[in-house]
Amino acid sequence: MKKFLLMITFLWMTSDNYGQNMSKDVLIKDKIQLLSDDHIFQSPDYFNWCSSIIKDNDGQYHLFYSRWKKEYGFTGWLTHSEIAHAVSDKPLGPWTYKETVMSGRGKGHWDAITAHNPMIKEFEGKYYLYYVSTQMNSKDYTESELIETAKIGYTHPNWKILRPNQRTGVAVASNLNGPWARMDEPLIEPSGPITTLTVNPSIAQGKDGKYYLIVKGDKPNETRFIRNQAVAISESPTGPFIMQSKAVIEDLDTEDLSVWYDRSRDSFYAVFHAHTFIGMIQSKDGVNWEQAPAYKISEKKVKKKDGSFLLPDRLERPFIFLEQNEPRVLSMAVKKGNDAYIIFLPIEQSIL
Repeated sequence: MKKFLLMITFLWMTSDNYGQNMSKDVLIKDKIQLLSDDHIFQSPDYFNWCSSIIKDNDGQYHLFYSRWKKEYGFTGWLTHSEIAHAVSDKPLGPWTYKETVMSGRGKGHWDAITAHNPMIKEFEGKYYLYYVSTQMNSKDYTESELIETAKIGYTHPNWKILRPNQRTGVAVASNLNGPWARMDEPLIEPSGPITTLTVNPSIAQGKDGKYYLIVKGDKPNETRFIRNQAVAISESPTGPFIMQSKAVIEDLDTEDLSVWYDRSRDSFYAVFHAHTFIGMIQSKDGVNWEQAPAYKISEKKVKKKDGSFLLPDRLERPFIFLEQNEPRVLSMAVKKGNDAYIIFLPIEQSIL
């Protein structure tokens, strides 16, 4: 009888601990809610892409996103993307366009052409808008040539100049309405586990006060078209950043990683898109990453409230908006036919 009671006690304790550990996991997969038509952000004349949401001190929500004119074609993102700012009373929208925040700065600058991949953050009372841009080296060009490049796309000779010149930078402001002060140089060059370019920036501040910047580049010593994710660390949100030797993701071609630090769980989490799914990874130290318990959080289709499915041509740029340290919204970019827009999916709040 005594052995039986001891066994029951052991099983109860291990079961309780298991439940506590499970409750500490960020399990987004089963909490994603259905898509409503009210939570789709489309523009008649622009492709909308690359969403990043932040809440101000007055309770209003701000969306920073990429957009470019449809007349240039979808590949116009590399030549004509601009970063726009929209506002809403709710993190799911509906969103109202407010202003264009940033576009290419013009010849003579590292960020001469395009402004893309925005990631908005607040650190210690200031706002940091991370973005990607490019330039044409010393080659002269005209606006009509850029439009031609946009419309032809990947096979245009200029693509071989513009793509490898893409770099991540940051602009700083004391107010979400600007003005935004850009830096004269990019934040980081490709090195270590990535080569060619530094794009898709995402950043989080860890418990140690340091800033963990994740960027995408090409995988070194690889003949196939495979992209790696890499992390760089700094004492400041504006750098200098030191590239870490270990890749965040290197065994799978991925893009668009979005990272955050969870204070209550003392862990980093990130979502990304691969060819066939939206995935999630986690890390205790921001450097060594592993698959999250619910690794594949979404297929490349989205169920709607009316029971039908949105079946996009492309589903990319996942972003997790947090409120009170909990995931509240999953936003993603959709390309379908000759349109591109952003969708916002509610995430059921955890009860811990």
